[in-house]
Amino acid sequence: MLEINNFDQAVIVSGDGDFYSLYQHLIKINKLRRLLIPNQNKFSALLRVFMSYITFLSEPYIRDKIKKRH
Repeated sequence: MLEINNFDQAVIVSGDGDFYSLYQHLIKINKLRRLLIPNQNKFSALLRVFMSYITFLSEPYIRDKIKKRH
Protein backbone atom coordinates (compact mmCIF):
# COMPACT_ATOMS: atom_id res chain seq x y z
CA MET A 1 0.00 0.00 0.00
CA LEU A 2 2.99 2.29 0.40
CA GLU A 3 3.43 2.22 -3.39
CA ILE A 4 -0.27 2.60 -4.27
CA ASN A 5 0.32 5.79 -6.27
CA ASN A 6 3.24 4.30 -8.20
CA PHE A 7 1.27 1.77 -10.26
CA ASP A 8 -1.86 1.73 -12.40
CA GLN A 9 -3.09 -1.78 -11.64
CA ALA A 10 -1.97 -4.77 -9.61
CA VAL A 11 -1.70 -8.42 -10.54
CA ILE A 12 -1.39 -10.55 -7.41
CA VAL A 13 -0.37 -14.20 -7.29
CA SER A 14 -1.87 -15.83 -4.20
CA GLY A 15 -4.56 -18.23 -3.13
CA ASP A 16 -4.45 -17.00 0.44
CA GLY A 17 -7.44 -15.30 2.02
CA ASP A 18 -5.22 -13.21 4.31
CA PHE A 19 -5.18 -10.45 1.69
CA TYR A 20 -8.99 -10.24 1.43
CA SER A 21 -9.17 -6.63 2.63
CA LEU A 22 -6.34 -5.63 0.27
CA TYR A 23 -8.23 -7.09 -2.70
CA GLN A 24 -11.41 -5.27 -1.62
CA HIS A 25 -9.58 -1.97 -1.38
CA LEU A 26 -7.82 -2.39 -4.74
CA ILE A 27 -11.16 -3.14 -6.40
CA LYS A 28 -12.75 -0.10 -4.73
CA ILE A 29 -10.09 2.20 -6.19
CA ASN A 30 -10.03 0.34 -9.54
CA LYS A 31 -6.48 -0.96 -9.18
CA LEU A 32 -6.93 -4.73 -9.11
CA ARG A 33 -6.32 -6.15 -12.58
CA ARG A 34 -6.15 -9.90 -11.86
CA LEU A 35 -5.80 -12.32 -9.00
CA LEU A 36 -3.74 -15.30 -10.16
CA ILE A 37 -4.27 -18.42 -8.09
CA PRO A 38 -1.70 -21.21 -8.53
CA ASN A 39 -3.98 -24.15 -7.68
CA GLN A 40 -7.72 -24.16 -8.35
CA ASN A 41 -8.15 -27.08 -5.94
CA LYS A 42 -6.44 -25.33 -3.01
CA PHE A 43 -7.38 -21.73 -2.37
CA SER A 44 -9.23 -19.86 0.33
CA ALA A 45 -13.02 -19.98 0.11
CA LEU A 46 -12.98 -16.27 1.03
CA LEU A 47 -11.72 -15.51 -2.46
CA ARG A 48 -14.82 -16.85 -4.21
CA VAL A 49 -16.36 -13.36 -4.08
CA PHE A 50 -13.58 -12.18 -6.40
CA MET A 51 -14.22 -14.79 -9.14
CA SER A 52 -14.49 -12.16 -11.87
CA TYR A 53 -10.86 -11.19 -11.13
CA ILE A 54 -9.48 -14.73 -10.72
CA THR A 55 -7.43 -16.73 -13.19
CA PHE A 56 -6.20 -20.16 -12.13
CA LEU A 57 -2.64 -20.84 -13.20
CA SER A 58 -3.36 -24.58 -13.22
CA GLU A 59 -5.76 -24.24 -16.18
CA PRO A 60 -4.17 -25.88 -19.25
CA TYR A 61 -4.38 -22.84 -21.54
CA ILE A 62 -2.63 -20.68 -18.92
CA ARG A 63 -0.10 -23.35 -17.98
CA ASP A 64 0.91 -23.71 -21.63
CA LYS A 65 1.50 -19.94 -21.91
CA ILE A 66 3.76 -19.73 -18.86
CA LYS A 67 5.62 -23.06 -18.95
CA LYS A 68 9.37 -23.09 -19.09
CA ARG A 69 10.77 -23.52 -22.57
CA HIS A 70 14.01 -25.31 -23.30
